[in-house]
Amino acid sequence: MAIIVTPARSLTLTLMLTIFLRAVLSQDIPYYMHRCERDAADVNDCLRYAANKLASFIRRGIPEIGIVDVEPVVVDEISIALGSGPDGYRASFRNIEAYGVSNLSIVNVRSDIDSMQFQMTIEIPKIKATAQYQSSGVLLLLQASGAGEYWGEYEGVKAKTYFKATPYQGDDGMTYLTVDQTKMDFSVKEIKMGVENIANQNAIIHAAMNLFINTNAQELLKEMKPQLRTKLTEHLQSFLQQLFDRIPVEQWLD
Repeated sequence: MAIIVTPARSLTLTLMLTIFLRAVLSQDIPYYMHRCERDAADVNDCLRYAANKLASFIRRGIPEIGIVDVEPVVVDEISIALGSGPDGYRASFRNIEAYGVSNLSIVNVRSDIDSMQFQMTIEIPKIKATAQYQSSGVLLLLQASGAGEYWGEYEGVKAKTYFKATPYQGDDGMTYLTVDQTKMDFSVKEIKMGVENIANQNAIIHAAMNLFINTNAQELLKEMKPQLRTKLTEHLQSFLQQLFDRIPVEQWLD
């Protein structure tokens, strides 16, 4: 007996096949991922949701893709210079360790899927940092040479990031990304910082230094910012590349 396939039945079969294929493909999406439709009108909102979902699991660690401990974020060294001449104040901060970065939230995403360009606005409630501190020169008419421990608390951190990537086909037939370009800038709403355990320094000079540091915290951050931005951009690009080496495009874009 011949089976007659009417247009309505053909449409139903096509719809069922589509649903079946999507169900099968969805099984390939890891628990830490969410897939978006690249042509959807709300793709940017979907990517924001997907990025926040991934970030929430990164915070805990995703051993399947080699992410275990994401904190602290470590920066090797930055330095500042205030004033000129032999008595100008110079300070360096080494072995900087920052905690709280993983508590980020992605609040906005803009994308150009065809060219693989993405902009993200990120907010971090609070970052705590420690470092080894060394200084020389004169600060507030006082000799401020010494070495000790630096601490900082940064509240209301807001970062704007941009990256561009190039897709390529992996050995498994899936599509991966190479990060070609990364940019970022950031601002901090409130800053508290200070130095402790400085050898051979009396209590008056110590108190004066911490008063100056906190009174001029935004200006000091401004001096640190060019180096800090460069170092953090390098960290960001390296981390993104680590993710895109392990997460194929097919797992987050349909």
